[in-house]
Amino acid sequence: AAVAMFTGKADCPYYAKAELLADCLQTNLPSFRVHKITQHPDKWEQWLHDICETNGWEHRESPIIWRELLDRGGKGQLLGGLNDFLEYAQKYYGITSMMLSEEMLDIAEENLQEHLEIAKEDEEIKSLIKPMQIWITSASVPICYHLIPLLANGEVFGMTTEISIHLLDTDQFKEILRSMVMETEDLAFPLVRSIVQHTKIDQAFIDADVIIVLDDVLLNLEVQPLESYIREVSEICQVYAPLIEKNAKSEVKVISSGKTFANLKATMLMTYGPSIRPENIIAVATSWESAAKAMLARKMSINAAGVKDVIVWGNITGSKCIDLSHAKLYGYNSALWGPPNFQRPLLKMIYDSEWIDSEFLSAQSTLSSRVSRCTGMLPAHAVATVLRYWYHGSPSEEIISVGILSEGQFCIPEGIIFSMPVRFQNGNWEVMTELEINETTQKVLGRLSHELVQ
Repeated sequence: AAVAMFTGKADCPYYAKAELLADCLQTNLPSFRVHKITQHPDKWEQWLHDICETNGWEHRESPIIWRELLDRGGKGQLLGGLNDFLEYAQKYYGITSMMLSEEMLDIAEENLQEHLEIAKEDEEIKSLIKPMQIWITSASVPICYHLIPLLANGEVFGMTTEISIHLLDTDQFKEILRSMVMETEDLAFPLVRSIVQHTKIDQAFIDADVIIVLDDVLLNLEVQPLESYIREVSEICQVYAPLIEKNAKSEVKVISSGKTFANLKATMLMTYGPSIRPENIIAVATSWESAAKAMLARKMSINAAGVKDVIVWGNITGSKCIDLSHAKLYGYNSALWGPPNFQRPLLKMIYDSEWIDSEFLSAQSTLSSRVSRCTGMLPAHAVATVLRYWYHGSPSEEIISVGILSEGQFCIPEGIIFSMPVRFQNGNWEVMTELEINETTQKVLGRLSHELVQ
């Protein structure tokens, strides 16, 4: 007895042709048994390499077809690819396939969509069996108190994804952590499998899927110089990074937030944790984005949700630039009206250019002061928003600012964490390098880059 095994890339037209011929043989020949496996195109090469290495085969293309000899303990006998199978079917059964190329492509597209849907269902089932592990450092701070309900309500990770929340802080804050644990349990969120407090650093980040770093230092430059605070942040990250490498999952996502040194914390985690994927460490700039949008909305007498594409460049919790050159207004009450997606360039709608050049620019320092004094709602919402975009994608064509490792985009020096415009898609982010930057902004970016490097 034998089973014919058919495996190929989900979007491969040759696999589509082979599987339909196999279905035909199975329907007409009771003794002909078929088992089909599709692989995601991104995972095909590695899967093919592994199966060939295990069985001692030589095969380089999709599909790969073999016979499993059940009476010999499941030993595999390689048949080959599509052409080999067509010859086999013609020789032994007198059957071949006359499928046209267009039909092959259509079925390949259907196979890919079906594969993605099945993979998504599998991930949802797995997430119910083993919840996502979310770790929050310095968890006694007010931001965390506001963040827990946002993570727990299902909007960030999905309405079918259970989570386990881990609150990490020092022993002196254990009573605060205990109160937060009990209050969260009292709220009985359906998607919160567990919430646990941790005060022993050696237990940190075990199986972590997401790590939210909220550690802050209380800046008082009259008491000690800036270098001392930088050293303090560096020492914290020097402890965290090796533990993340040792205990967290390989694809762990790390978010640096808080009121101070957001860029520096991300930089230090990369420095002391070289095996952590650099693209999986980002710093959150959304609080400053949101505060700027609210200020503009008050000037324009519209809802802040109608202000889009404000860009935050530079050192998020330090020297930065709020760029309005791409900003847009939606739902603005003017002579021209349109559907909900109708937008107008913000700078063309603000006729008081002096307000932009004087009040708005001078208010940026006040804005930073106000954001840094936030009790927790705004930065918590910023973290939750960025995480939701990271897992589910950001709105189409909308600009999101986050601190990422520069690769030289916009002439920013490589190797520094710098806030810049990105979009989130399919669990990843990409820099919106297609945006045009005017000469004035480019000079500002040069100055901000120089300050960060220094």
